[in-house]
Amino acid sequence: MLGKFAIQSAISTAEQDQPSAPEGVSASVWQRWLRRPQTTWLRKAFFQLHLWSGLILGLYIAVVCVSGSAVVFRNDIYDVLVAKLLVTPQGRPLSHDQLEMVLRRTYAGFAIRELRPGRDRDEASEVVLARGTSELSRLVNPYTGEDRGPAISQWFRVMRWVSDLHGNLLLGPNGMSWNSIGGGLTALLCLTGLVVWWPGVANWRRNLVMRRGVGWKRMNWDLHSAVGFWSFALVFMWGTTGFYFVYPQPFRAAIEIFTPINPPRLQSASQPAPSFSTGTGPRRRRRPLTLGGKILRDFSSLHYGNFGGWPLKALWVLLGFVPVALLGSALIMWWNRVLWPVIRRVTSSQEPQTNSWGSWRARRASRPPTA
Repeated sequence: MLGKFAIQSAISTAEQDQPSAPEGVSASVWQRWLRRPQTTWLRKAFFQLHLWSGLILGLYIAVVCVSGSAVVFRNDIYDVLVAKLLVTPQGRPLSHDQLEMVLRRTYAGFAIRELRPGRDRDEASEVVLARGTSELSRLVNPYTGEDRGPAISQWFRVMRWVSDLHGNLLLGPNGMSWNSIGGGLTALLCLTGLVVWWPGVANWRRNLVMRRGVGWKRMNWDLHSAVGFWSFALVFMWGTTGFYFVYPQPFRAAIEIFTPINPPRLQSASQPAPSFSTGTGPRRRRRPLTLGGKILRDFSSLHYGNFGGWPLKALWVLLGFVPVALLGSALIMWWNRVLWPVIRRVTSSQEPQTNSWGSWRARRASRPPTA
């Protein structure tokens, strides 16, 4: 009797502790949303919105995230490539003809097709050599003609192309604006996904993991739900910061409500600003960043993972493929819920015609031949 009383007391206490309905929402609708959200029209509407907007934006999100994974180490790759280009200046560089003479001795049997000097005095030159149908691109020291290894200009071109894909979608000057709008829509897609994810107070823990011993359709749903929940904050952050890069005004206005972005001026406009000399002339002293300024600065660090060293960057690279998994599971659900039922209805509507035609031919074949 004591145990039964304790259980009933705990149930009544839990019911009393449930959050009250928000203003403007009836208690019955709120209770249905808490207990069985699948039966509410709001959840059904959000499901359709999330489904179709996800299918429309899915390929864009996958391309941007995968290309973003490729550019996470962009600065580090550039540092390695630039270090390979550097040479130590030794007086005056060789003339074009002198350098060609050295290269002909070094690469006997090759024809010099192109010789491109470096942009600065401390950069290696690049030579394109040809023999028959094969070509060879090498770096050479412009002061001595020494071979510096394979040319790397193609790697610069690849990194520029991937960066342009991630930042501008290969759409030219207006590409960044379209990309920013896509980032904002991605953030909204995450919010609709969070609404669809909510299974009710009794089952919310079930949607955090993938269960064993279920059919493949249910396993695909569990994969989408669990991965979507645990990656919600990350993908939402990527979309939000991507929108900020082009449209920072709403973010600045929101931050200004709580903390200033620009530090206060300590001197009047009539007094000269303090400066210090570094040997190259006076330079203005930077004012310290405020909390609001640090928040805006950290948007870029969060977007690219530039705040935790190479281990965090490596993690960002791997997590960039999470939207690909979400897109794949979403396409499977769309096939099961939308496309396959349509195909079945179309094929089933054609079966009676096929059967009647087949039965008519069978009856005709079974008739005895006429005299």
